[in-house]
Amino acid sequence: MAFMKKYLPPILVFFLAYYYYSANEEFRPEMLQGKKVIVTGASKGIGEQMAYHLAKMGAHVVVTARSKETLKKVVSHCLELGAASAHYIAGSMENVTFAEQFVAQAGKLMGGLDMLILNHITNTSMNLFSGDIHLVRRSMEVNFLSYVVLSVAALPMLKQSNGSIVVVSSKADTAIKAVSGILNIDASPKEECALEIIKGGALRQEEVYYDNSVWTDLLLGNPGRKILEFLSLRSYSLDKFINN
Repeated sequence: MAFMKKYLPPILVFFLAYYYYSANEEFRPEMLQGKKVIVTGASKGIGEQMAYHLAKMGAHVVVTARSKETLKKVVSHCLELGAASAHYIAGSMENVTFAEQFVAQAGKLMGGLDMLILNHITNTSMNLFSGDIHLVRRSMEVNFLSYVVLSVAALPMLKQSNGSIVVVSSKADTAIKAVSGILNIDASPKEECALEIIKGGALRQEEVYYDNSVWTDLLLGNPGRKILEFLSLRSYSLDKFINN
């Protein structure tokens, strides 16, 4: 108890200060100028809006989704908005081979990679599980396995550029419409969500929360969880783990 009274308050103050100042680090659009960025799931919703924000900031952009015709329009608009370059590669993330080859093609088109934004997701039913293993497998391949494949394929280029990987989880309008009548919450504006995600990626923030509710930051971004993570990691020999 004495330990808690003596050390817990300063620890809490330290983490609160760290969280506050790291969250308020200044973002400048020129941070993305000339950067080489991949955006998956970019034919609509947040992915499309991220491509447009990046284009306005003068980034090189390669977008992907299944719809070739829609991607053409996205690329055309990116160029109108001022993208340093814009390309599309259409395909399905169900195909692991495509996912791996896509990263290599995108890297060649841009001459490298600074940021990989993983935003795609397969349409999944909100019905109770009915024993259809095919749907489970498809969901895992697109929503998990393809993320791993894309990240592994991108790592050599990202290490060279000291780049970053951004993973998106969305409650914007497209996602909310898919569960209309089942999930009773308001959608977040996709344009604003997209910009906050890009800012977080540029500032290399571990997590970004964008929500109309103040509870999101308080519950998910609370310093208590970060303290527990810090204390837990002290129990591991990370150097030995990496070397092995």
